[in-house]
Amino acid sequence: MKNLARTSFVVSAATLLASPAFAEEVAGAAAGGKGMYALAAAIAIGVAAVGGALGQGRAVTAALDGIARNPSASGKIFLPMILGLALIESLVIYALVIAFQLVGKA
Repeated sequence: MKNLARTSFVVSAATLLASPAFAEEVAGAAAGGKGMYALAAAIAIGVAAVGGALGQGRAVTAALDGIARNPSASGKIFLPMILGLALIESLVIYALVIAFQLVGKA
């Protein structure tokens, strides 16, 4: 886990530090804002997708653990699990809508 965190930090730092080296002159100040909106949209979707995936993984793990401990309770666990997964996924869809609004703003 530490290697993954370290690698992701190095890659993100290299990406952020390398961006001024590849910058181009723009015709106006408004043209530079479009890239920032696109970057904000990409970050919003990325964070939402990772958070949603981790949340759904934990929810399913807990539900399956409960069903494994008490198989007769599977009917009582299944519906709340599906409802929870739908609510978690709705947060990711909200992030997608916000990202579309950000890109449309540019």
